[in-house]
Amino acid sequence: MNLEQNYLRERTGSMRQLAYIRRAVLEDGKGRNMRVMEISNGSGLDFTVYPDRGMDIGEAKFKGVPLAWMTPNGPVAPEFYEAEGLNWLRSWSGGLLTGCGLMNVGGPNRSGGEEHGLHGRLSHTPAGQVNSSARWNNDGIFELKIDGDIRVSRVFGKNLLMTRTIRTALGDNSIEIEDRVCNEGFRVTPFMLLYHMNFGFPLVDENTYLECVDHKVTPQNAIAAGGFREWRHAEPPQGDFAEQVFYHDIPADENGMAHISMINPDSKLKLTVSYRTAELPFLVQWKQMGRGEYVMGLEPANCYPEGQENFEKRGLLKLLAPGEVVTTKVKVAIEEITD
Repeated sequence: MNLEQNYLRERTGSMRQLAYIRRAVLEDGKGRNMRVMEISNGSGLDFTVYPDRGMDIGEAKFKGVPLAWMTPNGPVAPEFYEAEGLNWLRSWSGGLLTGCGLMNVGGPNRSGGEEHGLHGRLSHTPAGQVNSSARWNNDGIFELKIDGDIRVSRVFGKNLLMTRTIRTALGDNSIEIEDRVCNEGFRVTPFMLLYHMNFGFPLVDENTYLECVDHKVTPQNAIAAGGFREWRHAEPPQGDFAEQVFYHDIPADENGMAHISMINPDSKLKLTVSYRTAELPFLVQWKQMGRGEYVMGLEPANCYPEGQENFEKRGLLKLLAPGEVVTTKVKVAIEEITD
């Protein structure tokens, strides 16, 4: 038993007094019967994991301040999923993290003999083998961890298994997401993965800006090109704002991680998204400054959100051989800043 563990043991009846994982089931609306897991880590960081939605992360707060943008849909159970066309938007909840993939990221298309709806099925696939633990680890850290398996498959088709592990710790100000994706089928399989991270008010407001090392930034299309000068900056909510998407090529540090920060000088908060570029070479920025649709997305990915068919034509589509495994790592950290 280390000194910190003994110190806290003497002063608490249970570690749940300081940090915990609570399992619950929603009982109303379109989210009825959906499993949720609420995590509070004692640093003021609180967030909710949706096992029935591909282990997505929904609501998130730091010391009571909301970090994530939530859609009008609210939590929606996976049985309301409509795969056709753009109907993914009918059941999208927003939140801190929505998983996009594993076969398609981007708009509807047909590729490999299959119809792919917007952003694939990952976010609407319930996880199995869901486990949680809140205990002291061998390094003397009180760790809070959730893991579960999400399988995207079909008979006579592809068979990908993702094992997602979400970690934080007592007194920490960060969330780490580690995904292990294995092709458990017997044919070469397309693999697309994007971490749709959606940040909203009050973290995102008119004085919010992005900070990063110098790097190449490419507008996705003519609409984004028109707003290129202001890609770093949020703006006040506007009517009829057309979403802008920018592709970032951020160099990795000595540990193989790339970083981009969102800073709100008014609320004195800085949020940093970090990701390992060996597996996730792309960072997609989604800027939507519409009224009620007021959100900035920072999205590590192994692809651009252009659909499997178009990305394959560009010669950039990642393929997994039978038995091949890819492990990704993404981290979100929040901190208070001083003048």
